[in-house]
Amino acid sequence: AAPFSYIENGKPAGYSVAVCLEVANALQQNLKMPELTMAFVPVTAENRFDAITKGAIDLLCEATSATLTRRETMDFSIPTFVSGASLAIRPDGPTSFDAVAGKKIGVLGGTTTQDDLNTTLKEQNVSADVVVVHTHDEGFEMLKKGDITAYFADRTILQERLRNDPATSGLLLADNYLTIEPYALAMPIDHDFRLAVDRALSRLFRTGGMIKIFRGSFDPEAKPSELLKALSRMSGLPE
Repeated sequence: AAPFSYIENGKPAGYSVAVCLEVANALQQNLKMPELTMAFVPVTAENRFDAITKGAIDLLCEATSATLTRRETMDFSIPTFVSGASLAIRPDGPTSFDAVAGKKIGVLGGTTTQDDLNTTLKEQNVSADVVVVHTHDEGFEMLKKGDITAYFADRTILQERLRNDPATSGLLLADNYLTIEPYALAMPIDHDFRLAVDRALSRLFRTGGMIKIFRGSFDPEAKPSELLKALSRMSGLPE
């Protein structure tokens, strides 16, 4: 899910991965540990939360929306990014939400985008054939072939893919925002650990470290949105 978490040259990369590495380094320094071993565990949209609740991972380094329902079984850091769901389309695709009526549309399973899409369709009394995919690659391939007329996903992920992946040539990004999503680092329920993670993140925001991560993780021409600028000002919690 570039630009947040993906594999590059055989190693994890992306904005969320860089944030997790900064947090780990801060934990090592604050706990005065001579060294802290970090191991990356690959997860999918379907099994990522089981990995947390079953103790397989300590921190989820990807674009995860913090929701109240998810907080029933896990914890979340302060927000690390803010984006929203939108839709990629073919040149002849729907340019408004009402226009998806009677169409096949794709969405990644196990995400808040899937839940919000189904809720919005019901609330607006729009009938569409929702095709649930397992990866963004699958969704874009179906869109390119015309098997679906629109693909719903995080707008930042869609922008990154349309900007940098030749395979998406000819596809467009609609103007619509379906949702506003606050992203955070998910973790097991542990007050002390969450506080340590939040302290590290707050310092990153206060010292401008998050802007450096943004510039290093996104396209050089990308600029922080007004929402992201506001988040940066609010998430630098005082000690």
